[in-house]
Amino acid sequence: MDGLAITLPHIEDSNNTVYFPPAGHFETFQDDAHYEEKVREWGLSTTREVKKEFWYKEKTQQRLVTVKGYQTYGESGDYYTIIIEFQDGNLSCIHPAYLKEMQSPSFGKALAADFGDISSAPSEKEAPKKAAEKSVDETKISADNSKSDKPAAKKAKKEKQPAFELPADKVHFTAKVKQLALSWNHFNEANDEVIILEDLIIQEDEPIEVGLGWCSHSKTLKKFELQPGERLEFDGKIVKKKLPKGKDCDEEFIIEESVLYKINNPSKIKKS
Repeated sequence: MDGLAITLPHIEDSNNTVYFPPAGHFETFQDDAHYEEKVREWGLSTTREVKKEFWYKEKTQQRLVTVKGYQTYGESGDYYTIIIEFQDGNLSCIHPAYLKEMQSPSFGKALAADFGDISSAPSEKEAPKKAAEKSVDETKISADNSKSDKPAAKKAKKEKQPAFELPADKVHFTAKVKQLALSWNHFNEANDEVIILEDLIIQEDEPIEVGLGWCSHSKTLKKFELQPGERLEFDGKIVKKKLPKGKDCDEEFIIEESVLYKINNPSKIKKS
């Protein structure tokens, strides 16, 4: 039986744990449905009942943590750092892909292989930090490379972005269903069902025309059996997150225009 079979008591030993507390504000989950949506998006749970606790593993120990929220980064907010809470209440940042790797029974062996011979490996405290930094660095390199590979001709076709400040809280929207589509989820390495919205308007004292937006085709939305052309009104939170196009799917499930804004956790939905 290897060291990873050891589960520490719920009282943390700070001498055996390095925390990376979040800097500044981080997003929390609006409700259980929002939590389930994000956890599935990150590939952390594929079971019918979404997991509430996850293993945080180091070379010789493991213990349970919960996911308290997340931060986004990158120009379009496509990348995430999630915030986990240890049993003693300490918060720490971790890349979702790295936490996902920790759930694998073979994670201990993979960790040893990543850092080579034990005599030359980083200390227990350094290992998760180095792996997390490596994951973030690779993400940034990938993003930089994708930018440099874009032909100059495409710059001229850059979409016109609405000039407005995103509301921090939930707001009321009206919109029309443009189409059902598929979007590539790089955490699950599979396509997710999404709904593309057009004529999306934030209904405030002075309405704000967003244009195109998208949201996950959740269980709640599937109950409405939405079809292209139907008009909706609903509450939700808008964030700047570009829609990743689907892979290896029929053209009818692909949208060619850039869709830059996502609606999180739509509620109080009405067809009109």
